[in-house]
Amino acid sequence: MKAWKHFCTITHHKHLVMKGCFQVGLYKQGLLHDLSKYSPTEFLVGCKYYQGNRSPNNAEREAKGYSSAWLHHKGRNKHHMEYWIDYGVPDKTGPHKGESKGIEGMKMPIRYVVEMFIDRVAASKNYQKEKYTDSSALEYYEHGKKCHVLHPDTRRMLEMLLHMLAEKGEKETFSFIKHEVLTGRIPY
Repeated sequence: MKAWKHFCTITHHKHLVMKGCFQVGLYKQGLLHDLSKYSPTEFLVGCKYYQGNRSPNNAEREAKGYSSAWLHHKGRNKHHMEYWIDYGVPDKTGPHKGESKGIEGMKMPIRYVVEMFIDRVAASKNYQKEKYTDSSALEYYEHGKKCHVLHPDTRRMLEMLLHMLAEKGEKETFSFIKHEVLTGRIPY
């Protein structure tokens, strides 16, 4: 029974993301979104830790101290900020010449920032169901914001879209993404 419920949850999420991606013109990303969730590495863990009201990856992390499904997922899906974490470019001048800056968020291509935004909206809808509001994705983001490793430009764009959704709603935000953000009219 958990396997069927998990399958329904991830498929519903995928359909929500696909609908959002299609609305803004990201057809290929909508079709390919989160296909790795159907792989045995992710799907079997999802079935084992399924709860229905939150990601099974969190339950696996609590049980084992890490999530094997998440480690697999984030390394295969470019719409996750964690995919874009790398060592910063070493200093070329100054007292620390040649030294690494350590782990940093790399600037994500805009189409993946948009997919990340849509993914967050869809996840909020999927888990909150009738309690979902246009502020839900922003509230969830704000709750974990201090832990996110993001490039400053990526952070600004994501936060602008989340705030716009909370203040102006989905229809206006998705139209803005399609006609302004993805066309390059809004600097990124």
